[in-house]
Amino acid sequence: MFDADVASRGLGIELVSAGGGAAVARMRVTAGMLNGHRIGHGGFVFLLADTAFALACNTHGPATVAAGGEISFLRPVREDDLLTAYATERVRYGRSGIYDVTVTRGDEVVAEFRGRSRTLVPPSGDRPAPQGEV
Repeated sequence: MFDADVASRGLGIELVSAGGGAAVARMRVTAGMLNGHRIGHGGFVFLLADTAFALACNTHGPATVAAGGEISFLRPVREDDLLTAYATERVRYGRSGIYDVTVTRGDEVVAEFRGRSRTLVPPSGDRPAPQGEV
């Protein structure tokens, strides 16, 4: 899935690891990602967290997309900061899931994201098998 993600790869997001409902991705903040206050635009921090979330919720196989997400920005990020997003599956039930993503700069937490996922129904109309809590 990540190989086909032109948006994330185009912004320099790197896949560090993914498997078992978890994923790690990282991104360096560039000058083109700064807002009018000369700090990192929140949309780019959200995109990094959303990418890690997407990678984590697709580790189980069936195509899964975001049903929603929200983020809390805790600290500003600056040009040249290396951000790492750690996504963790909290629960999967039926075709839905909840994932938490912590975005860090070194040891410092800069944002917290929660995403809600939805597994797509296969084109044949067959429904995926129900999934229990993880």
